[in-house]
Amino acid sequence: MTVAPAERAAYADLVVPRPRIPRPRRRGVTVALRTLGPLALLGGWWLASATGVLSPDVLASPATVADAARELWADGQLSDALRVSLTRAVLGLACGLAAGLLLGVVTGFSRLGEELLDSPLQLLRALPFLSLVPLFMVWFGIGESARVVLIAVATTFPMYVSTAGGVRNVDRRLLEAMRTFGLGGWRLVREVVLPGALPSLLAGFRLSMTLSVIALIAAEEINSTSGIGYLMTQAQSFSRTDILSVCVLVYGLLGLAADLLARGAERLLMPWRAKEAAR
Repeated sequence: MTVAPAERAAYADLVVPRPRIPRPRRRGVTVALRTLGPLALLGGWWLASATGVLSPDVLASPATVADAARELWADGQLSDALRVSLTRAVLGLACGLAAGLLLGVVTGFSRLGEELLDSPLQLLRALPFLSLVPLFMVWFGIGESARVVLIAVATTFPMYVSTAGGVRNVDRRLLEAMRTFGLGGWRLVREVVLPGALPSLLAGFRLSMTLSVIALIAAEEINSTSGIGYLMTQAQSFSRTDILSVCVLVYGLLGLAADLLARGAERLLMPWRAKEAAR
């Protein structure tokens, strides 16, 4: 189709659209960019310690912290403490995820369940879980039960809120259509509701995973005689900033591992999101 000179002159000020086609980023570039920030922090820490700007009494140098980590690992203290802390975190997280998932499905799928349960659950969610520590110590003592329950309570509500919201957003027309074909009860929840709410479920899972590490730190302050928190208490008594730094780094690595595990679950269960993010 030819355009007359007069028409071409009339539209001379228009910009020719040039759509931007994103190019996928290589996996190696993504990994390099993600590791750049931690390496920069490590380099700044080493430089401040080497030049004397950072006193060893305030924070030990990276080399001293590495030596302390090797020493703790060699005599078995770090591995034993890590095993105990992971057991607490996993047990509390499993209980919290199960409770949040069940309560979220009930309140999101059933109007009666929402009217009965949502208000008290929202009231409990508004309470800072750290304020429950003295009460749990009275109820459960200073044993493992109080620590596991505290982690479970902290991780229940992110999973509950995400699950309830995801279930409510499932297409109601789809639910009615499946009921018409005779699908109902638990089969409807398992085969339609939960897959439809999967993005919200994974978002709640990721938040709960991260919060489990924060709750673990608080839980291990309850008169612990084992775990990473116990190592921190002992190191604080002797002003061992190197061991304190090791414990803080271990908590940070646990949080990072929890986030990576949640990301891996998201890529496994929703591979299309990974493709969209790579664009």
